Amino acid sequence: MMMKTETLHSELLYQSVFESIGDGALVTDLETGAILFVNPAAAKMHGYAQAAFCELNLQKLLHPKSLPFFADYARVLKNGGRFEMVAQHACRDESFISVEWRAVAFPYQGRVCGLAVVRDVSKRVEAERQLHRRVGARAHEQAILLGISQMLASTLELQSDLLLDKLFELIQYSHAGLFALKDGTLVTLAAHATAPLGQVTPFCVQLDDQQTLDALFNGRHPMRIADIWGDEPTAKFVRALLEKDGAALLNGTRSWLWAPLAVKNRVIGGIGLTHAGNNAFTSHQADLMMTVANQVAVTLVNAELYEHAQTLAALQERQRLAQNLHDAVNQSLFSAGLIAEVLPRLWERDPVEARRALENLRHLTRGAQAEMRALLVELRPTTLIDAELGDLLRLLGNAFTGRTNILVDVTISGDGELPAQTQVALYRICQEALNNIAKHANASRVEIELCYPAQASDVSVASESLELRIRDNGRGFDADGQTSAGHYGLGMMRERAEAVAAEITVTSRVGQGTEIIIHWKKVEAL
Repeated sequence: MMMKTETLHSELLYQSVFESIGDGALVTDLETGAILFVNPAAAKMHGYAQAAFCELNLQKLLHPKSLPFFADYARVLKNGGRFEMVAQHACRDESFISVEWRAVAFPYQGRVCGLAVVRDVSKRVEAERQLHRRVGARAHEQAILLGISQMLASTLELQSDLLLDKLFELIQYSHAGLFALKDGTLVTLAAHATAPLGQVTPFCVQLDDQQTLDALFNGRHPMRIADIWGDEPTAKFVRALLEKDGAALLNGTRSWLWAPLAVKNRVIGGIGLTHAGNNAFTSHQADLMMTVANQVAVTLVNAELYEHAQTLAALQERQRLAQNLHDAVNQSLFSAGLIAEVLPRLWERDPVEARRALENLRHLTRGAQAEMRALLVELRPTTLIDAELGDLLRLLGNAFTGRTNILVDVTISGDGELPAQTQVALYRICQEALNNIAKHANASRVEIELCYPAQASDVSVASESLELRIRDNGRGFDADGQTSAGHYGLGMMRERAEAVAAEITVTSRVGQGTEIIIHWKKVEAL
């Protein structure tokens, strides 16, 4: 009798303790999963009255997805272990909450049961989910930015349509326009419409005065307008600017985002995005837009400088441009800087992807150096004559690898001097061959072999003949149809070879790559 009284007293004591604590507490039968006792905090957490909660069991309480994790619940507790996990619970109103379990074995009503302290951690779990989503979104944004940066760094020609496609992956828009400023007029380089809000066609927007230009420059900051039809001064300014020549961008538009393309304090264009929704663009998206705009501005400047370098023939002008074109590596260095900036965070999250980014960083820096050297060669024609042909071919190969990530293996056998015209022709043939490989071959490796005859062992001795081979492991083509579209470069190479009395042979099969062989032999004057 005294033993029963002590047991009853202990249970009442336990019950008093459980009912006073703030966390939920419940006692479960380890054999059947029945809930034998709950405190008021646990009942309130789930929206039940205390008595009604005790009529449940674990199968009714737990979300079906959480049940498999309780398969070892009874075994762990019977063996003296501690059971901990976060599970999904079903509430009385059929909603679900995230609950943290901490359970141990507990003597209750004369048998071993499970005593669990449970806590609603739904807010914490949701915060973790939101953080995970934000981290995933930022990683996705960084990947797109890296892709845009590498695309811009891979060529001196801005791929305007591809850029707007990539930009849509970063910031969804209804209309988009990429503009260049020429003689006081915004000229459309590319325009996209991703929603049926009217036809967007290339157009020009005339800027009336310096005040308008200053407003578009906006201190090199993006311009974000929640409602283009509102009474804000910026909204009125944009409407007045576009209502005549660029009205297509206003059709169905509510939100507006503009990023100036500027170098130092000079506006060279801009990127404009619209959206049918009100206040559709965030300040974070505006910052992303500005990051892209800064890279595009550098690309446009470099493309402009490169075009000048090709068209201006005077040596004095070329020497001046040679100094200016040092800026041509800026886009590669910007890309390298962007990769370096995200590497620490990327390394913590995904070491494998970080190693790839590190390899891209190495390619970018090496490619920038090689590209700069190649540009200097183009700008100083005497280099094509004064340097050895083998060194020029190595330079071409390094620049090609840096630009395309296609490995080029250059092998030089022997040495010797060549007539200036012959050396320039062979250099141009190799250059054109590499251009064709980049455009058409889809190759991963190129081999260039330059062979002088054995007797020409002294560079001071004029070479009498040589052989130049250019091989790739690309897709190949039908050599019998080599004059078809896409292979006009072969005709240019043949013309250059004929000009210096060289023989050129092209061998190719579909799926087996292409080999170009140039034989040159000195022709004695009559």
